[in-house]
Amino acid sequence: MRFLIIIPAHNEENNLSFTLDSLQQQSFKEFKVVVVNDGSTDRTQEIIKKYVDTDSRFETVNLQKSSHQPGSKVVNAFKNGLNTQNLDEFDIICKFDADIILPENYLETIRNSFQNNPEYGLVGGLLYVEKDGSWIYEGNSNKHHVRGPMKAYRKESFTQMGGLRETLGWDNIDSILLENLGWKEVVLSELQVKLIKVKGTDYTIKPAEYYGRYFYFLGLNRFLAYIASSKEAAKSKSISFFFTIIKSYESCRSKKLELKISKQEQKTINDQRWKALKKKWLKM
Repeated sequence: MRFLIIIPAHNEENNLSFTLDSLQQQSFKEFKVVVVNDGSTDRTQEIIKKYVDTDSRFETVNLQKSSHQPGSKVVNAFKNGLNTQNLDEFDIICKFDADIILPENYLETIRNSFQNNPEYGLVGGLLYVEKDGSWIYEGNSNKHHVRGPMKAYRKESFTQMGGLRETLGWDNIDSILLENLGWKEVVLSELQVKLIKVKGTDYTIKPAEYYGRYFYFLGLNRFLAYIASSKEAAKSKSISFFFTIIKSYESCRSKKLELKISKQEQKTINDQRWKALKKKWLKM
């Protein structure tokens, strides 16, 4: 099985070499890396060139500064890299971030997992961040969800779901669509991936306006969006947080901002959310 690894990178001069070094040190060698330089203004392009010039498995794509919104920006860069390749030559498609360090057996373990489990559609490890000199589990999600910085898709599952969506929430939309198609998302907890940009700060905290936009672009109906908003407000212990989320969500609705999912996919996402809600809270 051969890997195609796409790495969007914007101003990652302090991190990218760690990511690319960890790929060169992989025990499994059958891969191609496309680093998409998304309008960097630092030394990112110079760093990429060192690997492209010395290792034939590395290629690059240079983009002008993107005007895309957060969420869609990274997927747009990913797609630009993907479009330069012939997918028939690959079995596994990866979207990696430019600020992670992979354990040496990462690709080999992912490959073995796909080979031994034909129902697996999306596989990844767990993210760890540095705090007080130690690497600890990031904790920003449950341990059954493959996080955005280190996703590996079986090519068949990737193409069946129509690839990634250029929108906020893309890394949850993919999970829901894959599950609906009958594919399994699997986290291999033994694979500890270091997220090197974050050092102890709680970067998981988002402004209320973010959640409003997120719930809208995820395609949630009003009832589920309000439930989700209540959950986030409870975490922040702020009633005003709830109303700010709702204001942001309703603003998106009133403007009828374009969704990057079809009506059927939107129904699938809402059905899945409602099913999870009943299972957790109503014990149904």
